[in-house]
Amino acid sequence: MDRQQFLIFWFRQSLNVLVFLALSAGIVRAEPAVVTLGLDSRFSDNIRRAPSNEESDLESRLSIGIQHISDPDTCNSGLSARTAYRYWWDDSFDPETTADADFLGDCRLGPNVVWEVSDYLRDVAQSSRSNDTPDSRTQKNVFRTGPVVTLRMGAVDELLLSAAYENTEFREPEQKDGERHIGTVGWNHLFSPSFTAGLSASIDQSELDTGEEIDRVTYSLPFTKAWAATVLSGSFGYGQIETKLINQPTREYEAFVSNLLLVRQINASTELELESSRELTDQTADFDSRFDEFVFDLEQTSAVEVTALRLGINNDLSNGAELDIDFFASRSDYLDIGIQEDNLGVDASFRRPVTGQLTGLLGARYVWFDYSSDDTQDQIAQVNAGIEFQLNRQLNFVSSVGFERRTSDVPSREFDEAWILAGLVYQFR
Repeated sequence: MDRQQFLIFWFRQSLNVLVFLALSAGIVRAEPAVVTLGLDSRFSDNIRRAPSNEESDLESRLSIGIQHISDPDTCNSGLSARTAYRYWWDDSFDPETTADADFLGDCRLGPNVVWEVSDYLRDVAQSSRSNDTPDSRTQKNVFRTGPVVTLRMGAVDELLLSAAYENTEFREPEQKDGERHIGTVGWNHLFSPSFTAGLSASIDQSELDTGEEIDRVTYSLPFTKAWAATVLSGSFGYGQIETKLINQPTREYEAFVSNLLLVRQINASTELELESSRELTDQTADFDSRFDEFVFDLEQTSAVEVTALRLGINNDLSNGAELDIDFFASRSDYLDIGIQEDNLGVDASFRRPVTGQLTGLLGARYVWFDYSSDDTQDQIAQVNAGIEFQLNRQLNFVSSVGFERRTSDVPSREFDEAWILAGLVYQFR
């Protein structure tokens, strides 16, 4: 990306953020925003994650973050954002600015109408085949806005109408930006105080900046059921997607689609969360914002059938210790070109206070990949350990060490990397 394109991209993203902050400015009645400033350095013995001729480098990062949730009112908002400037002292990569942000806001325009605004900004991998370096990542921004109308039809029925405009932009010009328009009509019936179900129909029309069109229709049965310690919600249905690619005939695909979320309180200290989804979509959608472990192959531009599963177990142990374990799996079927990509893995983290000021951290991660296009498999294993030391009420010292290894049927994708990090985090109060 040249400098002019970079400036245009960041101007658009900054404009989105300013719009969100302007929306929030008039509705903030909660506690002040939490602002943090961080400075850290990370030394790696294989900064490019290369299979041979490893090069070491020191990466320094200056970051600022903000978190804020407004009190319930006519308008409401939640913002979590962080931006960082990264510099490599031996010029392994060009200096860059990265950002992550999640914004969700809504304003009640009348007794039955709510206008919603959301934005999702991330650095994302362009492909799971590429090792995770600045050269293999791009920025993805998904902005969405539109009204939701709720009409009561008696004591136990309601009619839902919604429309939304969604815009997706990538930082790299070779990635396909897209716009989509979404319309949904639904009916919900309250069968009991703990069980709600209904019908829903949705039309989704998207157009990439290359002129390619991807249209989707979904019919589903949404529901919510609650028990004393368990909540199950989601939908089951039928989806159809039609692709109109340049210089190719129109193609249609159909599939069973679903979304499920189960939250179970096992006991006072343990919570289980099971989430699954099967959708017909494309790479400009926000699927990877809802399933963080999922990676679109941005080199493909066809319609894709995605299936993802996540099982999370959160344990609050004695003495303030916490143990979180996530199991995950996903499949991407790129329909127009007939290839599949699968992955499954586990991610575990443990933290335990050692003293009133010192907290110990441990982490481990394993992921397995399978690519049908060339019948190859990869494996990634990572371990890390660290500490957080509270110097005073506002300033924390953090340090960690780690090791990561990737093995592959393709030697050029393999690497070993050992690293160490140290830094300071200041929280404004």
